[in-house]
Amino acid sequence: MLYWLTALSDGGDVFNLFRYITFRAGGAFMTALVFGFLFGPPLILVLRKRQGKGQPIRSDGPEGHFAKAGTPTMGGLLIVGALLTSTLLWARLDNPYVWLVLFVTMGFGLIGFADDYAKVSKGNVKGVPGRVRLGLGFAIAIIAAYWASANHPADLQYQLALPVFKDVLVNLGVFFIPFAMIVIVGAANAVNLTDGLDGLAIMPVMIASGALGVIAYTVGRTDFTDYLGLHYVPGTGEILIFVAGLVGGGLGFLWYNAPPAAVFMGDTGSLALGGALGAIAVATKHELVLGIVGGLFVVEALSVIIQVLYFKRTGKRVFLMAPIHHHYEKKGWAEPQIVIRFWIIALILAMIGLATLKLR
Repeated sequence: MLYWLTALSDGGDVFNLFRYITFRAGGAFMTALVFGFLFGPPLILVLRKRQGKGQPIRSDGPEGHFAKAGTPTMGGLLIVGALLTSTLLWARLDNPYVWLVLFVTMGFGLIGFADDYAKVSKGNVKGVPGRVRLGLGFAIAIIAAYWASANHPADLQYQLALPVFKDVLVNLGVFFIPFAMIVIVGAANAVNLTDGLDGLAIMPVMIASGALGVIAYTVGRTDFTDYLGLHYVPGTGEILIFVAGLVGGGLGFLWYNAPPAAVFMGDTGSLALGGALGAIAVATKHELVLGIVGGLFVVEALSVIIQVLYFKRTGKRVFLMAPIHHHYEKKGWAEPQIVIRFWIIALILAMIGLATLKLR
């Protein structure tokens, strides 16, 4: 919205600053951060009063989790509110990719909100049925996939870009749509599975989104894409504004989610943020790089898939408990130890993902 102040500029005044994505990204970050600090305490107070017993705790979960009984959930409202406000304020609202990522984020956020509400109101861990959640998620994803494809340059439509290999595109044709849907829905649910310990999910989300923000800004500039041998996707640079708002809102949330958490993000936050990562990857034609940048989420999801399939086949378990962060809890690792080590892994993977921009 503030971008339109450039209409008042003669090219040499303060209004000219609003032309620059980097300046507006800084503004979005600070706006979201302040939003989190201002509205965090009253939101937590309202959630605590409305939810009573807070988020239901799994009876078969790690023993240490029973001490968290009474902690309110739906803290993702703080993150989503912060990034929505900051994006609408600082981004160019005529950019289709901005609305694409906002649509996916809000859509998955609503699914998560309905799931959290069902859990809290019923007082158990069963919320919206899994099939309903997946169906709604795929409905959002198919719209997003067509949306992204319609706005991609003609030579990139329905193409899969391969990292490392310069100028290599795989024409998926009509299969690009279901592929993009799986990327978005898979990312949303992978982040949801990772959200099991205080502070565990939000920091890797910020790290992964930061890396994707750099990628979005890079592929949206011809000077960078020409130098690095990347595929140019005009307009994606504005996604950096959204990412800055996400990181600022995420830091504001982490202030209250740091162990011991005063609030959980719940499915409201985890599904929204995971969907956002998938949407950014599809918009920037870096779907495969998301698997590297968000490798921690991939491992968490795979641990659940492996556990379920192996148990159905043999009646035995590969992990003491899935997702894999619970496995390490069962092995006796302290919660902060798991969280910080997973943060480190997420940062390493993000650096590897960014390195693919140069490796051609």
